Amino acid sequence: MKNSVVKIDNLVKRYGDLTALDHLSLDIAEGEVFGLLGPNGSGKTTTINCLLSLLTYDKGDIELFGKKMSPTAYNIKKEIGVIMQNVAVFDELTVYENIDYFCGLYINDKAQRKQYVDEAVKFVGLEEFLKSRPKKLSGGLLRRLNIACGIAHKPKLIILDEPTVAVDPQSRNKILEGIEQLNREGATVIYTSHYMEEVEQICTRIAIMDKGKKIAEGTKDELKRMIRNTETMNIEIIDLPDEVRSKISVLPHVYNTEYDGSKLTVYCSGGKHNLTRVLGVLQEHELGFGRVYSELPTLNDVFLEITGKALRDKED
Repeated sequence: MKNSVVKIDNLVKRYGDLTALDHLSLDIAEGEVFGLLGPNGSGKTTTINCLLSLLTYDKGDIELFGKKMSPTAYNIKKEIGVIMQNVAVFDELTVYENIDYFCGLYINDKAQRKQYVDEAVKFVGLEEFLKSRPKKLSGGLLRRLNIACGIAHKPKLIILDEPTVAVDPQSRNKILEGIEQLNREGATVIYTSHYMEEVEQICTRIAIMDKGKKIAEGTKDELKRMIRNTETMNIEIIDLPDEVRSKISVLPHVYNTEYDGSKLTVYCSGGKHNLTRVLGVLQEHELGFGRVYSELPTLNDVFLEITGKALRDKED
């Protein structure tokens, strides 16, 4: 069994009458890419700030690398890299000088620091922009610089809070590939995002928060098995008689149908051969239909069913 890198036990954080974290517990093992998801106000940012000892809390314990975390635990903090949603670099410094400065906060040896900075530059693909200042960079390149500044000292734990917001697809792919590479090289990653496809792509385990509580946790497949919907079928069909739709509605494993005059949507819970049964009813009544496609549940479906909220708004 792998060692625990992050252990949060029974964490409570209050702001007056507001309970931001309500007895939250998390255990993140070495080598995981751990997704932390939640709607606005769910407590994700508060969790990260408590984890980093940037906030005090009312109750609970936090351990990193098996040691109790505190504001003065500098031996622990040097093993952490943080890339927050808001880009934090110096406009007065060049790309290279920014990375060198942040790496220098942790690495004193000049030769080693130069090696680390050069590797970070290459890692994020900024070799052609070393002398550029941040204001001259595109949004995607600025995000890459922000990541380089956070990982240049080769931390064992990397926290990324919405690292791909407002970047072009090429930069987004570069960032996601970089996170996966960092993980392969041994880093444990905590990742928050409003883009479910990113979470599906890179996270090995996921926790969903709401109102300061952890309401679900598991791999993406485990989470998908928690919800009622296991398959959604879409069938393009004109003039579907009510009696035929009623027959489809009572088929095994069908729990809901919707029809808008041109498309029939059938929601199923469990079972096999659902599509075959639905099409069998249509063929039995000699009804013609167009395109047919079946969709398995996504993390977005899981999130919406569990929390009742969308996950596309601005971060809390």
